[in-house]
Amino acid sequence: MSRFVHPDLKQVGLPVALHALADPVRLAMIAKLAEVGSLNCSATCPEQPIPKSTLSNHFKVLRAAGLVETRAEGREMISHLRRDAFEARFPGLLATVLANRTD
Repeated sequence: MSRFVHPDLKQVGLPVALHALADPVRLAMIAKLAEVGSLNCSATCPEQPIPKSTLSNHFKVLRAAGLVETRAEGREMISHLRRDAFEARFPGLLATVLANRTD
């Protein structure tokens, strides 16, 4: 049984999705997942160190927006981008945001 909540994207509104994508750290995490697919949660961190509690909160926001799905594999948490499902709900949004990031 998963201990993470992954919403049905039909229930996710545009303000929630935009809020998740508005933070530069979360956007960097999404960009990394978009490049490589599934990763250990700590491997998605940008270069600067982030406390585990902050990283956990970022993933909670991304899951609530329907952007990532996280599963436990042993002691590791593996996340992957729900790109196809998110694209079906918000056509073009993720691609546009990723193409226009500045960092």
